[in-house]
Amino acid sequence: MSIWQGDITRLAVDAIVNAANSQMLGCFVPMHTCIDNCIHTFAGVQLRAECNRQMNQLRIRYGRDYEQPTAVPMLTDGYNLPAKKIVHIVGPIVEDRPTPALQQDLANCYRNTLDLCAENGLRSVAFCCISTGVFRFPNKRAAEIAVETVSEWLDEHKGRIDRVIFNVFKNEDKEYYEKLLH
Repeated sequence: MSIWQGDITRLAVDAIVNAANSQMLGCFVPMHTCIDNCIHTFAGVQLRAECNRQMNQLRIRYGRDYEQPTAVPMLTDGYNLPAKKIVHIVGPIVEDRPTPALQQDLANCYRNTLDLCAENGLRSVAFCCISTGVFRFPNKRAAEIAVETVSEWLDEHKGRIDRVIFNVFKNEDKEYYEKLLH
């Protein structure tokens, strides 16, 4: 496990993780600096088209009002990114405080993403700080859950994934991950 501070769209790994919304079509706010918008922008329009195709298939199966549930990952190609694949995951949204259920949902985001990567032979993955920012999960607690969950998963699944990168943007997050990993 390692930390990297910078633009996740520049990482040449098997998969990067996108903190997506439940529509799974990217952010539609022009010039918004959320990770969802950045990933869709740099991956290219092919990404939004693939997400739309996958969501249409899910709507045929589950009904036209289907939205992707929290902690259920969706895998797409990376298109114009150096990453081969993108794992899109909807993280929990905190209203007041991170309840035990929301904390479990966040842990499931990490666990289910790692399961999906292992099932698809993806041996390196870069996680963004899922649910922080506009989803209002407290950064320190989110980092603790991320490191704890990934550590447990790697111990339980030895040799399935070679490298996990915690990609951070803010200095605050970098400090939390540095303390947890050292």
